[in-house]
Amino acid sequence: MEMKGKKIVMVMVVLLISVLGVSGWTGEIHGRVVCDVCGDSSLGPEDHVLEGAEVAVLCITKSGEVLNYQAFTDAKGIYNVAETMPESDRWDACLARPISSFHEHCTHLAEGSSAVKFGYSHPSGYSHTVRTFVYRPVNVPTYCI
Repeated sequence: MEMKGKKIVMVMVVLLISVLGVSGWTGEIHGRVVCDVCGDSSLGPEDHVLEGAEVAVLCITKSGEVLNYQAFTDAKGIYNVAETMPESDRWDACLARPISSFHEHCTHLAEGSSAVKFGYSHPSGYSHTVRTFVYRPVNVPTYCI
């Protein structure tokens, strides 16, 4: 009898949650960081992705809370930020900006790669792709000249 009572309470809780519309919302932001080796603003065979580059993502939620995320690129140069939260607290607008590149020859941030601000209106489960952030070497290699 006691086990049956626990099952009934559990079913009631599940029904209550679904009736009240309490649901989670999941958002995702991702982008890429690359090294423009020749500094010519066109990606070619000499260019490569940057593993370990740091990117900060700041988002303001519908409820006004500011969330700060820190991400690092993987071996494919891709960073990813994702979170599940109540629908009422979902992201409203975000700002992504590169923080640093740990590649010894590609540490200078290219013009136009400082930050990207965007509204986030995607439904749960969808993602937003941020344009590529580009770093350049301080000194361009001689084979580029």
